[in-house]
Amino acid sequence: MAVQVMLISPALNAALREARFDGDAPLDAAGVRRAGAVAAGVPAADRYLHGPSERCAGTADALGLRAGPEPAVHGWDLGRWSGRRLAAVSTAEPEAVSAWLTDPSAAPHGGESLLGLCARAGRWLEALESAEDGGDRRVLAVVEPAVVRAVIVGALALPVETFWRLDVAPLTLTALSGRSGRWNLRCGQQLSPTPDPAV
Repeated sequence: MAVQVMLISPALNAALREARFDGDAPLDAAGVRRAGAVAAGVPAADRYLHGPSERCAGTADALGLRAGPEPAVHGWDLGRWSGRRLAAVSTAEPEAVSAWLTDPSAAPHGGESLLGLCARAGRWLEALESAEDGGDRRVLAVVEPAVVRAVIVGALALPVETFWRLDVAPLTLTALSGRSGRWNLRCGQQLSPTPDPAV
């Protein structure tokens, strides 16, 4: 049976505005307002989830979703770089940042490699597809942009380096429908106050 997986990227927070490796920074007041303004545009689903970060949980709340935390879609673990500015890390550890950007197996920060992130996201998508509960055919999850990108890479069997070429804007909807090996993708749809009946 076909599954529809809808992913919403969370609203901006101060860490993203400052180009920081996010860590677990909460959603700020501006992000709460922006999410609340588009809450009516969130499509209906059988099951609602959110990544365990404060930013994802706060976005789900601001969107008015009764979403439960899903540990399998936590954000990219960037180890000791979490919370630091990208510019500062690039200055202090240029070789490490270069390796991180060019070698999908590298994890110079001591956290998760890009390959590891994509594999984890792929396992989560497969688990949704193989779930025995046929009632959860439309799943909506608020997840970090890196997780959205990793899910797309896995679902479409793209080269892992494609991850770096995908942009996921805040409060956008990415929808996958189908099944393993045959996913259709609709990406980058802005949430608006009026729901889109085509989703």
